[in-house]
Amino acid sequence: MIETIVFDVGETLTRDDRYWASWADWLDVPRHTLSALVGAVVARGLDNAEALRLLRPGINIDVEYAAREAVGLGEQLGETDLYNDVRPALSALRKRGVRVVVAGNQTARVGELLRSLELPADLVITSGELGVAKPDPRFFARVIEASGSQAETTLYVGDHPQNDVHPARRAGLRTAHLRRGPWGFLWADDPEVLTAADWSIDSLTELVDIVKA
Repeated sequence: MIETIVFDVGETLTRDDRYWASWADWLDVPRHTLSALVGAVVARGLDNAEALRLLRPGINIDVEYAAREAVGLGEQLGETDLYNDVRPALSALRKRGVRVVVAGNQTARVGELLRSLELPADLVITSGELGVAKPDPRFFARVIEASGSQAETTLYVGDHPQNDVHPARRAGLRTAHLRRGPWGFLWADDPEVLTAADWSIDSLTELVDIVKA
């Protein structure tokens, strides 16, 4: 029985278009260039921040974050950044009595922005607030603790196998791989992902039928 569903954020609930476009503009490079580099480094198993380091060797990303915030070009998140199925799916799950949690690798600022959207969720928390990020197993342990859930009755939904599916499974959670965004499609048919994921889905609304079963 699934009692709690935990959702990744980037390319699960929200599009990453605005995030990477803002970085490209800040670094004064074509948006397509940065987008392609992000895809390349992630496909090689590297953190997506490595794309920024390729463009600006030696860049201090924390310092750049602060500089952007100081001039009003910091992180932004609004209703148009949400995928269309987010509100319907989360609302339907809560109506079925499922505890809905949002937890991904984002800054504390993004946590504030997500909560300001008043999503139909019982808890919104980010790695920046937890002090540990995926795929570290402590991330999942702290999410479980914060949500008051049990690992065996919790389903983690995400698009990225290395950050979502595999570590969540190792942490004892059920898993759903979402075929959405670059990483979701890139690894959609990977045998290891298909084996590790309890479910493969194309839309968050499919989760309603999963919890009915």
